Amino acid sequence: MKKRLTWRELGFIGTMLFGLFFGAGNLIFPIFLGQQAGSHVWAAIGGLLISGIGLPLLGVTGMGLTRSTGVFDLASKVNRPFAYAFTVLLYLTLGPFSALPRLATTSFQIGLAPFVAPHLQTGVLAGFSVAFFLIAWLLARHPGKLMTYIGKWLTPFFLILLAIIMGAALLHPLGDLDAVSRGGYVAHPILSGFTEGYNTLDALAALAFGVIVIDSIRDLGVTDSRDIARYTIKTGAISMSLMAVIYTLLALIGTMSLGHFSAAANGGVTLAQIADYYFGVWGTLLLALLVIIACLKTAIGLISAFGDTLSVLFPKFSYPMVTAFAAILPCLFANAGLTRLIAYSTPILLFLYPLAIVLIVLAVLSPLLGMSRWLFGTSILLTLLPAFGSAASGLPASWQQTGFFQAVLHANAWLPFAAGGFSWLVPALVGIVAGWLLGKWRDPRAKA
Repeated sequence: MKKRLTWRELGFIGTMLFGLFFGAGNLIFPIFLGQQAGSHVWAAIGGLLISGIGLPLLGVTGMGLTRSTGVFDLASKVNRPFAYAFTVLLYLTLGPFSALPRLATTSFQIGLAPFVAPHLQTGVLAGFSVAFFLIAWLLARHPGKLMTYIGKWLTPFFLILLAIIMGAALLHPLGDLDAVSRGGYVAHPILSGFTEGYNTLDALAALAFGVIVIDSIRDLGVTDSRDIARYTIKTGAISMSLMAVIYTLLALIGTMSLGHFSAAANGGVTLAQIADYYFGVWGTLLLALLVIIACLKTAIGLISAFGDTLSVLFPKFSYPMVTAFAAILPCLFANAGLTRLIAYSTPILLFLYPLAIVLIVLAVLSPLLGMSRWLFGTSILLTLLPAFGSAASGLPASWQQTGFFQAVLHANAWLPFAAGGFSWLVPALVGIVAGWLLGKWRDPRAKA
């Protein structure tokens, strides 16, 4: 029985996890942050790393510390009905109802649309979506090979392409770091950077992808739960360290780009300008390949995690059946009704995110606070209402105007830190303290 992994094996799993996390959005938003932060870019990067790297790292660490086999196992520490509801909602919204169709459309819009005449784009998008999800499904059909497909092939190739663009931009910079700051970055660069990282929702992805990391470690022969936990934490640290370096460099490149380009509406425009400036038409092709690979590897991971988790929760549906569902549905959504779908899935993500963060915090603190149902249940219970308020803030404007949701939003606005989107923070902290005290009172033997 194999009990130790080599650093090479840990490196491959860490690279795979990085590849699962790092989609096109992670490529684009640090550049936009750099342009907005200007001369305050280092402070903004600090805030970004606290939330954009810290929360996902805590998510992976929490899975390891609690020795959970996946998000359902972790959420079951509240109760099983909550675990079923939370897990299914998480995977549906991160999978076929939101993230997966956006991966295909983002790949097309940035990668292929510049080469396609406007009147042909609808048909080409349809063909591209079919090819994109067919490839993703074929590679996701064999979860035991994800470390090879993503960790050994796609992610290294992605990093090589990214290094070419970043290397040119850093060796021959377009400007310096002495640029004008904009918006909230003028007075509060750290908080603005923190909010930008928080809004990536990558803590949800940490819970979703945890099952892939754990399965990959098991596939290498590790069976002891303590060893699996230890290696899960190590691979999380490897992947997040790599992501932190790339976030930092991309943000610096974004700031330096202001020496030649005007501030753009989003980082994708700036990235395209940078690629074209240094490499011309080859830069456009390079960027197209970079974005498509970034989205493809994340899609493979989401389809696999969706199939792995839901086929276990609902044994009547096999892994191949569930992964086929996870590939076909977003293919349809990518070509029809995506905008409306995202409008309705965003509130669900905003509802799940505070709950996910509280679960992660409880998991990380479990060596100190224990894992009593009183602790987990009370914390989640007090987070539910402000989480619902967060969800209401993401609803379409027509829904927000109704009497019920206006009352919800008004009540939510009275909570501390509601203006920054953190209305759940104080209730969650109260829930953690109250739950721990209740657990100690109901079971004096519970771990302090």
